[in-house]
Amino acid sequence: MITIDGSQGEGGGQILRSALTLSLATGTPFRIERIRAGRAKPGLLRQHLTAVKAAAAIGRAAVTGAELGSTTLGFAPGPVMPGDYEFAIGSAGSTLLVLQTVLLPLALADAPSWLRLQGGTHALAAPSFDFAARAFLPLMHRMGFHARAALHRHGFYPAGGGVIEVEVMPRGRPALLMLDRRGDLLSRRVEAVVTHLPLHVATREIAAVAKALCWPEESVVPGRAVAAGGPGNCLTVTVAHEHVTEVFTGHGQPGVPAEAIAAATAKAVRQHLASQAPVGPYLADQLLLPMALGAGGRFLTVEPTPHTLTNIAVIEAFLGLRIAVTRRTGDGVLVTVDGRMSKEAA
Repeated sequence: MITIDGSQGEGGGQILRSALTLSLATGTPFRIERIRAGRAKPGLLRQHLTAVKAAAAIGRAAVTGAELGSTTLGFAPGPVMPGDYEFAIGSAGSTLLVLQTVLLPLALADAPSWLRLQGGTHALAAPSFDFAARAFLPLMHRMGFHARAALHRHGFYPAGGGVIEVEVMPRGRPALLMLDRRGDLLSRRVEAVVTHLPLHVATREIAAVAKALCWPEESVVPGRAVAAGGPGNCLTVTVAHEHVTEVFTGHGQPGVPAEAIAAATAKAVRQHLASQAPVGPYLADQLLLPMALGAGGRFLTVEPTPHTLTNIAVIEAFLGLRIAVTRRTGDGVLVTVDGRMSKEAA
């Protein structure tokens, strides 16, 4: 039984989600205390509770403390059972964060699974569906974890109601992930969607980003309206290089002009392209678990966020593996991950 302080480091829901993933993957029970203690609303919110229930369902786990607002949780997993599952958050909470919790344990199984998740698909402080599909899942595939995701309906805050479906295949051969450089630029794309809002909001965002980045007309995708349960807007910039793709997202907010959303998104893109590091801060955080549960490897990134450093601490507590963070002069930070599969093979 591992005991985890849920307020350590950045103190957010990622501590719980990573613990659930690692518990299912290793069969290790854990108890987490002071869940999200430093947040304005401490304890389990709907999306965290859905992640717990999803993890319990696929792992036939015994759970204590699984209720809204709970700050303490006990989780004792059984064997992971691949199969067909549906999970609804009941709010605009992120479907991608729930997926993040159960994806790896199911990908480590010896039979396929199918998931249908309902909730938010494009929300602040969470990976968007586009980020998962274009940036994260292709790198998972390269490491030997195979999944295909489809977006059936957008879900924005506060209405939610989005739907994604994910097919998870049995794991392939584990492979090291080595991301020291981006390689050649392959493509770049700017796009935006709106629902229950004027289309000109998307058009203005796209034009402002393209102008700020001095990108040619062929990089621009016309704005479009999509179906969703409530008003929403999402601006997405995708930059594909030979070895890695990064996705940058801007979310429309009441009272914030389209041009301001575009300016903030363009700034993030410029910072990424000005860096030597192929892996941005959010992708770095996402890569740690599959690398640690797989064959390991290394990647070059920017200064790690508190989120990433906390994730490293949780992974090391469960797996006893070393994740080294080495600052290199001029070109970024090298993160080297020992893989569980490589350790077991040795």
